[in-house]
Amino acid sequence: GTRATTVALTALVVANVGTICAEFAGVAAGMEVLTGWSRYLTVPFAALAVGVLVLRGSFARVEHVLLVLSAIFIAYICSGVLAAPDWGATARGLVVPSLPSTRHGILVVVATLGTTLAPWGLVFIQSYAVDKRLRVKDLAYERVDVVSGAVLTGIIGVFIVVACAATLHATGKHIHEASDAAIALRPLAGSSAQTLFGLGLVGAGLLAAAVVPLSTAYSVAESFGQRCDLNDGFREAPLFYGAYGFTILLAITLVLIPGAPLIPILFLSQALNAVLLLAILPFLRRLARDPELMGTYRLGRLDSFLTGLVIGLVAASVVTLGVLSLL
Repeated sequence: GTRATTVALTALVVANVGTICAEFAGVAAGMEVLTGWSRYLTVPFAALAVGVLVLRGSFARVEHVLLVLSAIFIAYICSGVLAAPDWGATARGLVVPSLPSTRHGILVVVATLGTTLAPWGLVFIQSYAVDKRLRVKDLAYERVDVVSGAVLTGIIGVFIVVACAATLHATGKHIHEASDAAIALRPLAGSSAQTLFGLGLVGAGLLAAAVVPLSTAYSVAESFGQRCDLNDGFREAPLFYGAYGFTILLAITLVLIPGAPLIPILFLSQALNAVLLLAILPFLRRLARDPELMGTYRLGRLDSFLTGLVIGLVAASVVTLGVLSLL
């Protein structure tokens, strides 16, 4: 109904704005590590860059620029290797992970689930497929695109954890700003690792700072039945581009507030993403299993079981966090 749509859209926009804040904070932190420039210079410049890219570029141009930015993620893998971690302990941790028992530990788990299976990402994939005008015969290629992207995201995430475990955890250093992670690499892994991690922060931040507002704009425009096509101009899709610009402006305003609690905003927004998943994933699973809607493309038994398992994992984590928060 209208009320449920409004509540879901509002929660999605709030979570997305928190995510965008984190991305611009990452850009600022990375540029501070690389150049020493203030965030009051780098954040507005980054916002202007991603704004011009989407507002003035065609779908093909936006896609090509985002692909180039995604290549920078290789810097995280390099920094993880340069951190010289205990690879034996890393392998054991991957196979037999330890489960946290404190509220803060569970919050990290929930936030990790929320940022990995991000609702904005699910929205973006389907809207992107429509905007790209994919046809049924293109689905095989799109499946390769999505699966390879998911695998690479997981690999890069592992190397980020490895780099931080070998530096921050090993030295007992607490994160107050995103740049702390990059700076902590220097004493143990040298300036190259620090530079690569800072470069990763900038690349990842710019990529997501363009994509998350785009996902938000898709959601807002589609909810009101308005046009949302990157090949349209502002006159043809005012709500789409207006929502894009507004979310960026709101996010950079929050980031530039002196003393803004960016790390708590990061964690809480991603935890909210995990809560939203409990509404979005079961709905998507139900649609994907509908034979009348999907026909021969309906979800198979194995895929249905795996998606149910993921939903159960997210639900258990969110409920555990809620219980521990009340104790």
